[in-house]
Amino acid sequence: MVKLRLKRYGRKQRAVYRIVAIDVRSRREGKDLRKVGFYDPLKNQTYLNVPAILYFLEKGAQPTGTVQDILKKAEVFKELRPNQTKFN
Repeated sequence: MVKLRLKRYGRKQRAVYRIVAIDVRSRREGKDLRKVGFYDPLKNQTYLNVPAILYFLEKGAQPTGTVQDILKKAEVFKELRPNQTKFN
């Protein structure tokens, strides 16, 4: 099973995160399938590769809670097909 989750980067006390599609059994810093976004909580910046995110969501990937909140703020779930609105 694939999940969309955060992968920590940056230095001590200055964390930034990549949003990645990764196998559930992998650890947080493990090898990801694809990088699909970026999140900086200190500057409150996000960059999302929306076509890649929609591709993984349509294939059945589950976002973690934090990633789901980020995607809701960016209104990514509105772009899913109507039969795939289980994340609203």
